[in-house]
Amino acid sequence: MTSVISRAWTRTAALLPGRADLADVRRDPRRDLLAGLTVAIVALPLALGFGVSSGLGAEAGLATAVVAGAMAAVFGGSNLQVSGPTGAMTVVLVPIVGEHGPTGVLTVGLMAGVMLVALAALRAGKYMQYVPAPVVEGFTLGIACVIGLQQIPGALGVAKPEGDRVLVVTWRAVEEFAKSPNWTAVGFAAMVAAVMLAGARWWPTVPFSIVAVIAATGVAQVAGLDAAKPIGDLPSGLSAPSLAFLDLGALGSLLAPAVAVATLAALESLLSASVADGMTVGQKHEPDRELFGQGLANIAAPLFGGVPATGAIARTAVNVRTGATSRLAALTHAVILAVIVFAAAPLVSKIPLAALAGVLLATAVRMVEVGSLRAMARATRSDALILVLTAVATLALDLVYAVIIGLLVAGALALRAVAKQARFDQVPLDRGDHSAEEHALLAEHIVAYRIDGPLFFAAAHRFLLELTEVADVRVVILRMSRVSTVDATGALVLKDAVEKLRRRGIVVMASGIRSGQRQVLDSVGALELLGQDGREYATTPDAIRGAREHLQLAGVLPHSAGATPA
Repeated sequence: MTSVISRAWTRTAALLPGRADLADVRRDPRRDLLAGLTVAIVALPLALGFGVSSGLGAEAGLATAVVAGAMAAVFGGSNLQVSGPTGAMTVVLVPIVGEHGPTGVLTVGLMAGVMLVALAALRAGKYMQYVPAPVVEGFTLGIACVIGLQQIPGALGVAKPEGDRVLVVTWRAVEEFAKSPNWTAVGFAAMVAAVMLAGARWWPTVPFSIVAVIAATGVAQVAGLDAAKPIGDLPSGLSAPSLAFLDLGALGSLLAPAVAVATLAALESLLSASVADGMTVGQKHEPDRELFGQGLANIAAPLFGGVPATGAIARTAVNVRTGATSRLAALTHAVILAVIVFAAAPLVSKIPLAALAGVLLATAVRMVEVGSLRAMARATRSDALILVLTAVATLALDLVYAVIIGLLVAGALALRAVAKQARFDQVPLDRGDHSAEEHALLAEHIVAYRIDGPLFFAAAHRFLLELTEVADVRVVILRMSRVSTVDATGALVLKDAVEKLRRRGIVVMASGIRSGQRQVLDSVGALELLGQDGREYATTPDAIRGAREHLQLAGVLPHSAGATPA
């Protein structure tokens, strides 16, 4: 009992902040504070925009950035990760808001947080490494397209049409705009997006998103442009933590959306942390602890009216580029946003919605790495297929379904590629020191096959077909020393092939079966069948001698005939 408690405490302690984190924070606090300020400036319009896009309002986006950003910074597994509302999560939340309302989203976020903590306890973080790169690239491309399309109503200055399919909503928004054009909104969105994209190209260290938003807000206020609809009133502070939104009776109907949100939060957060690792030297995130931190963040955010959060790749990248060295930078970003919520809510409320739409349009464009997509598409046809299929599924279906479809297709294509590597070849017997007549007599009655690679479900039936079509011989020798793996299907197919050959009067002998493969062969009875009458041998030379002796006993060969192995 004591050992169980000790192991449990050790695993729990590994998920909690430690002395190493404090040492990192003390190393270079000035750089971290400056990086946190820069990230907060970048994050402000994104938090507002994603809050509006989710359907819960700008205040929900700010609450998420503050509460979830702080919790993930303290308890997460990456020193450089910045968390908050993201476009990918917004894509999932929109249909949840439409079906279950704002309280449903808060409940889903709470449930997803609990699931993430459970995943951390189960040490599930390591499985992120098995997601293929084409799935990630296709997923990112699809998200970028969805985020961009979601901003069309705001950029056109029309009310968001009804519907839960982004393509349908976009088309309806364009139709509404055609009836009553709002060129002011279009101008603001285009101006903000153009400034951000041009600025990122020529002066990447300057946070042009906040510059463009401030400029757009100033123009709207000075010119009195009523067509530039602002965010509206924001509360001067965070709401008191509350569980009033929780409806225990609705938990069953919200389980599926919660699983989708938790899955997306895990994938995006671990992907973002991996990107941060790749941008630095000496930094490496702890995946299980990252899941734990994101779980706590998503448990806390709904209590303050915030939407579900994940690690944010764009903000994390800014954090790394501005010189952050510890989690103090991400924590500083959350604190600065909290100060803005309390001190500058009246000013923030005047930002035009079209300007936020422009910010997110530019963000969507910058998410697409053309070079990476081109390289992935040129790698192999399978990679290109997986990328395109995942992107289309993300756009047309659902983010989680898109990842599942991408993984299934990638797995199927990988199995197909592995199955192609399995070979079943007839190999000749070496003539050795025998006469041509003796060798021809042996080759007439003995045939040897070498199995290379995996003998598993994706390739086993081809093996069965080829083996059972063996011509009229007396002995078949299976050389199995090069078999890399055997599963139950492969063992059953081998057993079936041996039985079919035996019914034709053909003796099957095997050589070189590895010790690690004996259990699976034994479990289906294949090993016992091969071992009957001593017909399983350690080496191929032994098997050939056994085959010769069998033919001699059967009177097919004279006792002087013999052969040496290939």
